[in-house]
Amino acid sequence: MDRLRILIADDHLLFRDGLRALLDAASDTELIGEAATGLEAVALAVELQPDVVVMDLQMPELNGIEATRQIVQASPHIGVLVVTMFEDDGSVFAAMRAGARGYLLKGAKYDEMLRAIRAVGGGEAIFSPAIAVRLVDYFANIRPPNTPQVFPELSEREREILDLIAQGQRNPEIAARLFLSPKTVRNHVSNILNKLQVADRTEAIIRAREAGLG
Repeated sequence: MDRLRILIADDHLLFRDGLRALLDAASDTELIGEAATGLEAVALAVELQPDVVVMDLQMPELNGIEATRQIVQASPHIGVLVVTMFEDDGSVFAAMRAGARGYLLKGAKYDEMLRAIRAVGGGEAIFSPAIAVRLVDYFANIRPPNTPQVFPELSEREREILDLIAQGQRNPEIAARLFLSPKTVRNHVSNILNKLQVADRTEAIIRAREAGLG
């Protein structure tokens, strides 16, 4: 049986060392490369074409969300397993939108890690138990399809940012949560104000909260 070819993308050497030892001890996995930055991860994934990339979210040069997006766009057959300390909804759904097939929290037992790598390598989707529960809760409470969409003139990303604005979050907080650059967030906010035809952020918050956002 062919072994799964794995690329590790994480800027923490100790984590890479532990995962390397785990993969070396398994008979069905082969470590083919290690990346310490997001840019390295993208370059090595394109060059080596692994079966699975084990991806951290916070890395220098390029974050794991954008690295995942670029890898999946260039090579859709590569499975990305996010392994991170972040378990907030924003990180989970950003990873899923970017194309990740799995989401595991650091601190998972070694047998869980191997099972997740094998599952993603086999084309399955897999999540940590705590993340899976939150996904089920999210989809159980999602609006019915016939519910009118608030602010249809806004894009999905703009509505997402408007919701965070209505929660009182500032641009740097929104940028960190959505893994966007501050400049990108500023551009989205400017578009939101123009499309809603409001004078400033305060008026946008009032409109958003009246519509049930925030």
